[in-house]
Amino acid sequence: MELLRELFDGLPEPLRRQALTHASWVEHRSDSYERLAFLGDSVLGLAVTTHLWPRLAASDYGAGRLTKIRAQAVSGRSCRVVAERLEIPDRLAALAPDASPANEALGRTERVLASIIEAVIGACYLEHGYDITAAAVVDAFGPEIERALDDPEDYKSALQERLARRGATVSYAVRQENGPPHERTFEVAALINGVELGRGSGRSKKDAEQAAASAALESMSD
Repeated sequence: MELLRELFDGLPEPLRRQALTHASWVEHRSDSYERLAFLGDSVLGLAVTTHLWPRLAASDYGAGRLTKIRAQAVSGRSCRVVAERLEIPDRLAALAPDASPANEALGRTERVLASIIEAVIGACYLEHGYDITAAAVVDAFGPEIERALDDPEDYKSALQERLARRGATVSYAVRQENGPPHERTFEVAALINGVELGRGSGRSKKDAEQAAASAALESMSD
């Protein structure tokens, strides 16, 4: 965490301020953290993927399993925890234009904190480049990466976490049911905001939904 803290504290003041500026505080959204968060999301994903790749044997960790671990490691919950360790809520409150309830709530909102930590990463990338920023990201997210390896969540939870950061929702629809009642298999589609993004099959609807969520995660990583 100290590496990322040092990089962020060392940023030029305008860039550091932008990474902490909510869109509701400025006349032009381009002056908020949103574009930096877009950039930082990609840097975060690549940094964690590059760190995991040599650690996990190809024979045991296929693309789907890697996607699941990465999704958990960089989930909204993980980003919020890292943001809190970086004292983002306090930094956000210090820059708020006033102490209104709405502004106070921002520092407690997972989606906002996750976006800000991505913006911090994006700002550090612009100032310090990929290699230095990636090392700081892996250091900051180290506990979350290890937790994803030691205690993996299910694919549905990982997909829901990832979509929550984008303001999207997922639903599941049974597309086919095959076989006699005692050997029934189900084919289920994962629908992201109504658009099919993955499909999977299983002996139960629950298993088919997990397979569909895994396929959706793989599709989103392409």
